[in-house]
Amino acid sequence: MNSLLRKRTLNSFSNPNVSIQISRKHASIFLSIDSSRKPHSLDIKPPKTTQISKPSFDDCLYPTQSIEFHENLQIPCIKPRQTTQISKPRFRNRSYSTQSIGIYGSRQNESIKPHQKTQNSKSRFQNLLCWTQSRKLHEKPQIPSTNFSKTTQISRPMLQNRVFSTQSSKFPEYEMPSVTWGVIQGRKEKLVSRVIICDYLKSLGIIPDELEHLELPSTVEVMKERVEFLQKLGLTIDDMNEYPLMLGCSVRKNTIPVLGYLEKIGIQRSKLGEFIKNYPQVLHASVVVELVPVVKFLRGLDVEKQDIPYVLQKYPELFGFKLEGTMSTSVAYLVSIGVSPRDIGPMVTQYPYFLGMRVGTTIKPIVDYLVSLGIPKKVLARMLEKRAYILGYDLEETMKLNVDCLLSFGIRRESIASVVTQYPQILGLPLKAKLSSQQYFFNLKLKIDPEGFARAIEKMPQIVSLNQNVILKPVEFLRGRGISVDDVAKMIVKCPQLVTLRVELMKNSFYFFKSEMKRAMQELVEFPEYLTYSLESRIKPRYQRLASKGIRCSLAWFLNCSDQRFEERLQADFIEMESVGPSFCMGGKLEMPGSELVSDEEDESDNEVLYRRTVSL
Repeated sequence: MNSLLRKRTLNSFSNPNVSIQISRKHASIFLSIDSSRKPHSLDIKPPKTTQISKPSFDDCLYPTQSIEFHENLQIPCIKPRQTTQISKPRFRNRSYSTQSIGIYGSRQNESIKPHQKTQNSKSRFQNLLCWTQSRKLHEKPQIPSTNFSKTTQISRPMLQNRVFSTQSSKFPEYEMPSVTWGVIQGRKEKLVSRVIICDYLKSLGIIPDELEHLELPSTVEVMKERVEFLQKLGLTIDDMNEYPLMLGCSVRKNTIPVLGYLEKIGIQRSKLGEFIKNYPQVLHASVVVELVPVVKFLRGLDVEKQDIPYVLQKYPELFGFKLEGTMSTSVAYLVSIGVSPRDIGPMVTQYPYFLGMRVGTTIKPIVDYLVSLGIPKKVLARMLEKRAYILGYDLEETMKLNVDCLLSFGIRRESIASVVTQYPQILGLPLKAKLSSQQYFFNLKLKIDPEGFARAIEKMPQIVSLNQNVILKPVEFLRGRGISVDDVAKMIVKCPQLVTLRVELMKNSFYFFKSEMKRAMQELVEFPEYLTYSLESRIKPRYQRLASKGIRCSLAWFLNCSDQRFEERLQADFIEMESVGPSFCMGGKLEMPGSELVSDEEDESDNEVLYRRTVSL
């Protein structure tokens, strides 16, 4: 083409005044025209349109253009050719896709249109795919934007190494069984799996109604594994029906970690099934967030480490309470009324349920009511330390009704506090039925009237719970020793503790009374407490001391006193008269013989002494 053009131009433009120079390197034409001559004087005229194609360049991205000469202007004018395609070079180290640029144009100013859709073969993407896989790019390759009205579609390269299955994972935990949601499912697949799992549960007798809004595992095999695991622990189908939500707990994620921690803190493996049966909500708990803090809280209350399993088995709901809520406020209130902080641990071991009681609605109303009966707070605190289960009695339906029942059977109101202090369980018993039965028995068998029965209850309220056969044995022994029925009745009213004594011990004390001491039977009737003292540790040693000094005194004078007081009496020059002991009205003043009234606030030890006396009875 270039040679032909050069030949034509040399032959056509032979006029010496016109010279044409063509340079291949720069693809340009230089015209030298003499301005003195007119255009029509040319001997050879060029055709109407002469097109000289621009040579192609490998490093150029621009479309090829043609040079046209117009007759009138005789100056070069660059206009696009109709169709010229130059493919864009490939770049192996870039992620751009290959495109072709097509430019359409004409002299009638036709609109520019894009080229037809480019079809790329796999071979063009071979280098791109290798480079993409090596860098593990998951995003789409970037394509340079064009100004075309239509978008060039280029197929995305396939990434063969991108696998979404968990089977190829290098982590061993995903290869374990019982993966709850191990399969990616669509909406329809989930509905189908749910129907299959529900049918399986129904075939076992489990009602899956409560599992309606719970996300179930992807396969029926996982649900089957859960059911079998729970059955191995000892749970039955009825237990699962009582709390079907336990079937929503993954064996690997929930059940095994919880059971492993419970066994770690001391709960036997054979009792884990019973623990879950009593509190199945523990399967939903987090070991680190919920279980561990509760155990640390109990240890902080001085609960012994070996007692932790017993406390949790007795009251597993402790795992469901917040530490800074109910449990902390319950402990703080008990300490505020006088309970010793070091006794909180034994209280929790004995009766852990008070940790779950609200102070405002449960604990405080009970404390206020017992104080209103005449029990001082300090005595009440000592009582709660030993018998924390009082806090579990219902105030309106049990405690108040039992107090009214005691009053109806003749117990004096001022003695109610003493009765409750000696036998706190009386507030939680079915008291009316027991009192009616015992009162009839005392009247029929022991010949004790209702008033005497009430006095006996005031001194020993445990009578309401004694077996009638146990009561008859010491009574028959006393009657068999020649004591009349009326005297036996008086002895029991005066010292109700007689009905709780063992007959063998009564025999030894009675024979020593008759053979060694040689006392009259009337003295035993007047002081029946003699039979309650230990023969070997108190009666014999003291009597021998009296006999060595030749002192003769009443039974109460040498028995009803402490060892120190007994020594002082022996060193005295004369035998003092028996004095009346101190009298105390619960909730009132402590009245000492021959002294002024002393309040319980001034002498703090009096309440504790009284409490120990009543408990020891």
